[in-house]
Amino acid sequence: MEYATLSNGVQMPMLGYGVYQVTQAECERCVLDALEVGYRSIDTAQSYFNEEQVGSAIQKSGVKREDIFLTSKVWMEHYGYDECRKSVEDSLRKLQTDYIDLMLLHQPFADYYGAYRALEDMYDEGKLRAIGISNFYPDRMVDIASFARIRPMVNQVETHPYNQQPKPRSGWTSTGFRSRPGRPSARAGAVSSRMRS
Repeated sequence: MEYATLSNGVQMPMLGYGVYQVTQAECERCVLDALEVGYRSIDTAQSYFNEEQVGSAIQKSGVKREDIFLTSKVWMEHYGYDECRKSVEDSLRKLQTDYIDLMLLHQPFADYYGAYRALEDMYDEGKLRAIGISNFYPDRMVDIASFARIRPMVNQVETHPYNQQPKPRSGWTSTGFRSRPGRPSARAGAVSSRMRS
C-alpha cells in the first residue's frame, strides 16, 4: 500500500474504498468485502446515511482499528460550532470508534467557519487525527486556509480521467493542501458512455 503524508505527519493510504450511494442494506457486506481483499481506507459521510453499517463492518472484520484509515464528512445542516461538535460525536458513536482518522467539511456553504473551529478543537482533543475540507472551490479553500488556526490538511474533490480539474489542482499544491480524489476511477456512466462512443 502506498501512502501520502499529510502536513501533520499522518499517513493516509493512496487507495481507498468509498461508500457513496451504497445502500444501508448492502454497506456492511461491501465494507467487509473491501477489508477482506486488502483495502485499509474507508470513506463515508453523514449524508450517505451508512456510517452505522461501516462501523459494524469494521467491528466484525477482525482488522485492527489502528490499521484502518477512516474518513467521514460533516454535512452542512450540521455546520456551526455546536451542531458540528454534536454531529461528529454522533458519527463517532455510529462508527463505533474513539477517533476518526480524517474528518472533512462536506461542502463550502452555511457556517463552515464555526464548523471548522469545532473540527480544530476536536483535533486538539485527539478525536480526529486529521481535518480538512471537501468540494471546496479554490476561492473558498484559500478563504478557510487564511482564517483557520489549523490549516486544512486535505481537500477531497472529484477528480478522475474525465474530470482532471487542472486549474483548481494548481491552487491546492500552491497552498500546501493534499488533494484527495473522490471517484478516482470515474463514474461508471461517464466511462461506459465514452467507451461506447
